[in-house]
Amino acid sequence: MFLITQFIGLAVINAYTPKIEQVEINGTLQNVTVNPLPYNLEQPEIDKKLSFVSIIFAFIIAILLVFLLTKIRAVIIIRYWFFFVVTLVLGISINALLMQFIHYSLYVNDFSIPIAPTLALLVALPLAIFKIFKRNIYVHNLTELFIYPGISVVFIPLLNVWTIILLLIIISIYDMWAVWHSGFMQKMAHFQINELKIFGGFFVPYLNKKQRYLVREARITKTKSKTKNLKKMKVNLAILGGGDIVFPIITAGIVLRSLGLLPALMVILGATLALSLLFLYSQKGKFYPAMPFITAGLLIGIGLAYLI
Repeated sequence: MFLITQFIGLAVINAYTPKIEQVEINGTLQNVTVNPLPYNLEQPEIDKKLSFVSIIFAFIIAILLVFLLTKIRAVIIIRYWFFFVVTLVLGISINALLMQFIHYSLYVNDFSIPIAPTLALLVALPLAIFKIFKRNIYVHNLTELFIYPGISVVFIPLLNVWTIILLLIIISIYDMWAVWHSGFMQKMAHFQINELKIFGGFFVPYLNKKQRYLVREARITKTKSKTKNLKKMKVNLAILGGGDIVFPIITAGIVLRSLGLLPALMVILGATLALSLLFLYSQKGKFYPAMPFITAGLLIGIGLAYLI
């Protein structure tokens, strides 16, 4: 799922590459950079060094806000916040696909309604409702594939290769502190899954040997008591947080726009191999900060990209 999301991310980022078009201004044709993002989303035109500082401050504020809402158990506020963000970014990602085939607008009383973004929202809305207010693991993981590509296209224009490297190092240090020292990430994951009934990232339940035996026995005997016990069974979850997914997409997207497709694929390969090694050597039942490992893979991928 991680690898598929990275490929979807490249496709979405490529679809929203800014284009230079000629526009008549004061009677003369001038080249203007057009931002193709839907829903009137605009990229702020600021210096990339300043934007890096802005992202760091925004990241700190977001952490403090989430920490505060978690402390006061503001479940309803967080759920509707998730719902709004999920609907918007799903719409962005789905529109990237639809806009390749639909280029028309609907005119109602001289008012133009673009068809592709509208259809994208109509698809995104029920998916977001089912994801946030219902609990289905298939819908959850399916929507996660498209959420992070939609988030990444907003941040990519604000960064370059050097600022994303610095950001990755800072995020990795924070991830190690939050998992190994403060336990903040574990608390957040438990709060999201157990109280919010949602989670920002992939999660896959798995059974141990004893649980698999009980499931097989219940299916064979089909007794009500054993089936009832299965409903109360607590299962383990393999989880991968949203930050561990979106930062590699942002990095690959920056390399895609700077160096091209093959270098971007090298970056994705580095991140995927690093994450695979973490999964291979990690112990079940333990939390690990994924970003330091993923960052190492990303840096190797960036190095290979420049060599190529």
